[in-house]
Amino acid sequence: MTMSQMLSPLPMRQTSTSRVDAEKIVEIKRLLDTRRQGFSLSAPFYTDPDLFQLDMEAIFGQQWIFAASIAEIPEPGDYVTVDYGPYSLIVLHNDDGGVNVLHNVCRHRGARVLTKNSGTTGNLVCGYHSWTYAPDGDLIHASAPGEIEFDKKCFALKKAHGRTVAGLIFVCLADEPPQDFDQTAAVFEPYVAPHELAKTKVAYQQDIIEEGNWKLVMENNRECYHCDGHPELACSLFPTWGLTDETVPAHLEDVWGRNQSAQASLEQRCQRYGLPYEVVEELDTRVAGIRISREALDGDGESFSTDGHRLSKKLLGDLRDFRLGRCSMHLQPNSWFHFLSDHVITFSAFPINDHQTLVRTTWLVADDAVEGVDYDVEKLTHTWKQTNLQDKQFVELCQQGVRSPMYEQGPYMKSEYQVEAFINWYTLRMREYMA
Repeated sequence: MTMSQMLSPLPMRQTSTSRVDAEKIVEIKRLLDTRRQGFSLSAPFYTDPDLFQLDMEAIFGQQWIFAASIAEIPEPGDYVTVDYGPYSLIVLHNDDGGVNVLHNVCRHRGARVLTKNSGTTGNLVCGYHSWTYAPDGDLIHASAPGEIEFDKKCFALKKAHGRTVAGLIFVCLADEPPQDFDQTAAVFEPYVAPHELAKTKVAYQQDIIEEGNWKLVMENNRECYHCDGHPELACSLFPTWGLTDETVPAHLEDVWGRNQSAQASLEQRCQRYGLPYEVVEELDTRVAGIRISREALDGDGESFSTDGHRLSKKLLGDLRDFRLGRCSMHLQPNSWFHFLSDHVITFSAFPINDHQTLVRTTWLVADDAVEGVDYDVEKLTHTWKQTNLQDKQFVELCQQGVRSPMYEQGPYMKSEYQVEAFINWYTLRMREYMA
């Protein structure tokens, strides 16, 4: 055997073999099989480190994950690093206009190659021993005085899948990504494309670590039953979201009537401009689950402000009217979005461990909008900054509660049907992985 052969690594093929103990797998299968429809999950799904490991394998290791928008890496060489669970990825804008997605693990001794959250780079240089990689991950420099030669082709950075749809960047760690993402992308692209994210820039980005399991973060996002706890948001977002004629409580009947009238006017404008607005809801009926629609806002109906008035003077893309409400999108498993005529907000949840989740919120405005002239950052971000902090408290209250020996599964209300859809989607994916 030659020295080059001795230095060649094992094949870089991922494996579906779980790192979780076999007996634990049996227990998790039992918990999934005995889960009550219409009820929350049992406590271990929110607190057990082994179950979190399985989440990372079955969900975050197999599904398409929203990572960033093209506005965050607008030029070739721009990158962001994305961390979740045990993984760290480099998402780099390449010279062809696409993205390279590389595992942020040096092939020498495993050091992180890029240590900043974002930046611009030519070649990728590990700060430990200066192993140097091309933007596509190929090893191009690893020499030192007196060292023998070895085959650099065998030591490229490991790659993951990446794709961009309407300016949204998605990554997938699986050997074979879910195929139905193409159909899901075809659903949301006509809604998102008119906002032209390639012609936006980052106005602000907020990272919050919530002391809660990632599923609690997503469950909280999938309902508005708790929206009385969001006074800033209630100025523009109708608190009747998720309700129907049959489920609207008496104290919200006036708001419901105003919401219905505003929605009818919005749909007329969308028809005039050729914008899709219909509800598409396939949260648990496809692997790449989605809900998308265009919905009216209260007040002036333009943006998330105290009176619903626009927060940036610049329209996005080829939109011709500020009164276009919000295009709201939920994607399983980790993201939600608001696309407005004057700005866009992206949200992504990145699990850290079984009881902590990073929630990243990014505000985008037109790339020619001037701060202090066309928009004020504090006003632009105020509503969702406050809402995020309130949601953080709600999630952490739940995490504290599910740790109690007295916790037991509780029923979802009718307005929480999207929470049930998320949990149903989750349990289906987990069963598929362990089959």
